[in-house]
Amino acid sequence: MRLTRFTDVALRVLMRLAVAEDREPPTTREVAATMRVPYTHAAKVVARLQRLGLLDARRGRGGGLTLTPAGRSASIGSLVRELEGPEEVVECEGDTPCPLRSACRLRGALREARDAFYATLDPITVTDLVASPTGPLLLGIGSRPPAG
Repeated sequence: MRLTRFTDVALRVLMRLAVAEDREPPTTREVAATMRVPYTHAAKVVARLQRLGLLDARRGRGGGLTLTPAGRSASIGSLVRELEGPEEVVECEGDTPCPLRSACRLRGALREARDAFYATLDPITVTDLVASPTGPLLLGIGSRPPAG
């Protein structure tokens, strides 16, 4: 199973915000630059995460992105399920339906594998993902240059 780029960016944005507590909240543009993703893509991710209640975004002076308590404790499995949607691992119905679909065991086996993948991620939170050595590394790549 391969995660979409959207889900990948969303997880990285949450991780970046999880280590930004003691600093000035980063902007969407700064997070995009730190995570090396296009600003427009990061903005879409931020908007979705805000709708899910996982982060707060404030505009203007003193604004920026902050992780909410729900974002900090969010289950990675639940988040990936939400962002990836209910799609099957393989497309059996589509424009050209698979001729084996009425008696195929592959679809069920892949669904079980997907569910096991999510179950493995369920107990992991955003906070867990930024434990050392990840958190300090994120802080290092997200540093703002000194003013002046």
